[in-house]
Amino acid sequence: MQFHVEMAKAQEELEAQGFRVLVPIELGNEKTNEAYMSRDEDKISTKIEYDFIREHFKKIEKSDVILILNYKKKRIAGYIGGNTFLEMGYAFGLRKKIYLLYPVPKMDYSVEMHAMKPIVLNGDLSKLP
Repeated sequence: MQFHVEMAKAQEELEAQGFRVLVPIELGNEKTNEAYMSRDEDKISTKIEYDFIREHFKKIEKSDVILILNYKKKRIAGYIGGNTFLEMGYAFGLRKKIYLLYPVPKMDYSVEMHAMKPIVLNGDLSKLP
């Protein structure tokens, strides 16, 4: 959720292209968006209270594909954090196509991400079929 502003812009762009876009319910809600929280305890309690992990999984189940907006973070180009990696794995298990906005990052679990065979858009949302 660190890229919630970019996510809202991508949603708008994709909807203008005719896509139906499902985004996390915490998008745009400062009370529940962990991007506005500094303490891990607050992030954990919010995730549990609103059952965000299962909510995200339900959206993946309803979707034809998932799109990962993997921008640079922590000095890593195309960063994919734990929550997003978990969602990628779930989508892969459901045999959903996985799109990445940017190439797979060099991280501890890069091998697993490559093995999921994501389709890289190289920053261009218009490449979505």
